[in-house]
Amino acid sequence: MKRFLLIALLCIHASACAQRITISGFIKEAKSQEQLPGASVYIAGSPYGVESNTYGFYSLTIPMADSAVVTISCVGYQKQERTIRINGNEQLNVWLVPDNQLNEVVVKTHRDDPLSSVQMSQINVPIQQIRKIPAIFGEKDVLKVLQLMPGVQKGTEGQTGLYVRGGGPDQNLIILDDAVVYNANHLFGFFSVFNSDAIKSVELTKGGFPARYGGRLSSVVEMHMKEGSKDQVHGEGGIGLIASRLTLEGPIRKNKSSFLISARRTYLDIIAMPFISMRQKGTDEKAKLGYYFYDLNAKVNFDLGKTDKLYVSSYFGRDKYYERQKNDRGESSAGLNWGNATATLRWNHLFSQRLFMNTSVIASNFRFGVSNYTKEKPGAPASDRAFELKYASSIHDIGWKTDFDFYPSPRHSVKFGGQLTFHRFLPSAMVIEGSFSENPVEQSDPAVSALETGLYIEDTWQPFDILKLNMGLRFTSFKVGKKNYHQPEPRLSTALRLSKNLSLKASYAYMTQYVHLLSNTGLGLPTDLWVPSTDRLAPQRSRQVALGIAKNLQNPALTLTLESYYKNMSNILNYKEGASFLRINGDNARALSWQDNITDGKGWSYGAELLLQRKTGRLSGWIGYTLSWTFWKFPELNQGNRFFPRYDRRHDVSLVGIYELNDHITLSSTWVYGTGNAVTLPVATFTGAEEYLYARFDPTDATNDGFFDLPLTEYDGVSNFRGESYHRLDLAIQFRKKKKKYERTWEVAVYNVYNRKNPFFYNMKENFNSDTPATERFVLTKYSLFPVMPSVSYNFKF
Repeated sequence: MKRFLLIALLCIHASACAQRITISGFIKEAKSQEQLPGASVYIAGSPYGVESNTYGFYSLTIPMADSAVVTISCVGYQKQERTIRINGNEQLNVWLVPDNQLNEVVVKTHRDDPLSSVQMSQINVPIQQIRKIPAIFGEKDVLKVLQLMPGVQKGTEGQTGLYVRGGGPDQNLIILDDAVVYNANHLFGFFSVFNSDAIKSVELTKGGFPARYGGRLSSVVEMHMKEGSKDQVHGEGGIGLIASRLTLEGPIRKNKSSFLISARRTYLDIIAMPFISMRQKGTDEKAKLGYYFYDLNAKVNFDLGKTDKLYVSSYFGRDKYYERQKNDRGESSAGLNWGNATATLRWNHLFSQRLFMNTSVIASNFRFGVSNYTKEKPGAPASDRAFELKYASSIHDIGWKTDFDFYPSPRHSVKFGGQLTFHRFLPSAMVIEGSFSENPVEQSDPAVSALETGLYIEDTWQPFDILKLNMGLRFTSFKVGKKNYHQPEPRLSTALRLSKNLSLKASYAYMTQYVHLLSNTGLGLPTDLWVPSTDRLAPQRSRQVALGIAKNLQNPALTLTLESYYKNMSNILNYKEGASFLRINGDNARALSWQDNITDGKGWSYGAELLLQRKTGRLSGWIGYTLSWTFWKFPELNQGNRFFPRYDRRHDVSLVGIYELNDHITLSSTWVYGTGNAVTLPVATFTGAEEYLYARFDPTDATNDGFFDLPLTEYDGVSNFRGESYHRLDLAIQFRKKKKKYERTWEVAVYNVYNRKNPFFYNMKENFNSDTPATERFVLTKYSLFPVMPSVSYNFKF
C-alpha cells in the first residue's frame, strides 16, 4: 500500500511538471545589445510575471497552453508584445527599442514600481535623468544625485559623501561591476570618481537588504558599467569649465564582442599654471602648485554562445596635489596623492532555462601618500635643516564571488552563492629624515592580512496573489591573525497588496561590518584610514526594521512611498578626543598606532521618509522629505553622555524638476533644504596659562618660543552647537540639436542661484577691541565656500 501511494505521488508530481513550461531568455537594447536589468516580463491577463536579473536574464514558468501573449517592458523603452505558440520550453530573447518620444510611457509593472516588488528602501535613478539635473561646474555626479533622495544626508557644502539613515560614509558598500570602491572622492570630496558616461545603471538600497549583500551597515550603492555597443562605433563626451571627458564604444566582432573605454581629466593645473608659476615681485622666490584628477574606465565583453558570456572591466583613477618652491635658501616640495584601481573578470553561464550563474574574480586597491621634502643650499641657517617626510596608507583586496539565480516555479525565485575576499591593510607607514633629530625616524604599523567570507541564500516567495516574501540568511566570517569572527545575518522583507494601487511593506535586516574608516575631518579626505577588525576591535553590527506604504496615483501618474525606520548600531568607531592619524611633538616624531587612537561606542537612528516621484512624461522629477534623529554614545567622549554626530539632520527636503519644453530644450531645477549640522565649539578661551605649560614643557628650550601665546579652550560637550540651515537653488537649461552625423548639447547652469552663503565650517576668531587694545575676545565666524556660480558645458554624441 505504501509503495502504491509513493508511485501515485510520483506520477502526480510528474504530471504536474508536465503541465508547465518555462520561457526564458535575455532582454537587450536594440542595436547596442546592452543587456537590460529590471525589465518586466509577464503574461497578459494572468498573475505570472518576473523581472530580468542584473545581467538581463529572465525565466518564467507558466501552465501549459496552446499559446501565450508575452509582454516585455522597461522604463525608457517601447513596450513589446510577443504571441508565441507553445510546444514546450521556449527560449525568447527580446531587443527593446529606446523610447525617444515625449509622450508618457505607461508601464504596468516593472522594477521601479514599488507595488510589484517585495523590496523596500530601494531607489533606482535612470542615468538619462541624472544627466539632466543641474550640477556644480556642469559635472554630472551620480553620488550627488543620490544625496537628493530621502534618507540620504549630505556631509557639508559640495561634498559627495553619503550619510544614510544615521550611518557614516564608511558604512556604504559602493560596488562597481562587483568590485568594491573604497574612496569614491575626487577634489577632496567635491566630485565622485564615477563618470556617468560610462555607467549603465545605479541602484541605492538603504534598508531591507537582501541576503546577497553584506559587509556594511547603512547602504549598498551598486553600479554597472556599460558593456559597449555590438552594432557600430559610438562616442560621446563633453567639455566643461574644469574637466573634459570622452567615451568610445563599439564592436570588436560584430554582434559577438564589444569594447568600452571612457576617460575624464581636469585641467585646473593647466589653466592656473600661468598665474601660479610666477616669480614673486621683489624676491628671488619661485612657486608652483597644482592639482588634477583623472578617471579611466575600460570594459570588453565576449558572447561565447547561447549559454556563456565573458566580461573584463576595470577602473583607474588618481588625484594629485603638488607644490614646489625655490628661493635663495634652497628648495622644497610637498604633495598629496591618492587613487583607486579595480579589475573584474566575470563569467555568465546558463546551466538550464531555470538556473543562471555569475562568477567573478575581483581585485581592488586604494592607497594614498603624503610627502614633504626640503633641500637647503650651503650656508643656510641651521634652523632650516633639510628634511624629508613620507606617509602612506593602503588597502588591497583580491576576491572571488559566485551567484546563482534559480527559478523553480512561478512563485519562487531563489538566489544563493558565496564570496571570499583576501584583505591586506597598511594602516600607516611614516619615514622622517633629518627633520627633528639627527637620526632618521621610521615608524609604521605592521601590515595586517585578513580573510573575509560570506555564504547566502534567499527566496522570493509569493504564497498568495496579495502576499510576497523575501526570506534570506547570510553567514559571514572574518579571520585576522588568530582571531576568527562568525556571524549569522537573518533578513526578511514582506509586501502585502492591500488594493490595486496600494501596498504595505515591512523589513528586518541584521548587518555586520568588518572593515572601518577612521576619520576626524568629515570631508572624505584621503587621509581617512581604512582598518580591519582585530582581537582588540570587534566588528560593527546593526539591526534595522522598517515599515512603509507604496501607492500609485493617477492623473498624473505618480508613485508615493512613505517609510519609517529604526536602526541601532554597536561597536562603531571614532577617534579619541585630540587624536589624529599623525602626531609630531617637539623633538619627537611618531605615528601613533591607530588602535591606541580610537574608541568604540554605540548609536541609534530613527525617522520617516517621503518620496513622491514621476519618472516618465514631459515633466518628471521628485519631492523628497526626511525627518530623522541620530545619536551616538561613547564611554570616552562627552563624559559618556549621548550626543548628536555631525551628520545628524532633523529636516531634509529636496525638490527636483525636469521639463522637456520640446525636442530641443530641457529645463531642470533643484532646491534643497537641510537643518544645520551639529558642531563642537568652545565656550571659553584662556590665555596666560604659563604655569600650566611650564609643568609640561621646558621653558629654556628655544623651540618652544611663542608657544605660550596659544590660548586654552574649554568645552561643555560634544556637538553643543547647531549650525545654520542649508538651502540652495540650482537651475539649468539644455539646448540639443541633431546634426547629420552627431548630436550636440549646450548646457547653461547656475549653481546657488540666490547666492546663499551656506556654512562650510565654523571657527573661533580673535577680535581685538580698538578702544582697549589689551582686551580681546573670540567671535564665532562662519566660512562659506560656493557663491552663485554659472557654468557652461558642451556635450556631444555620435
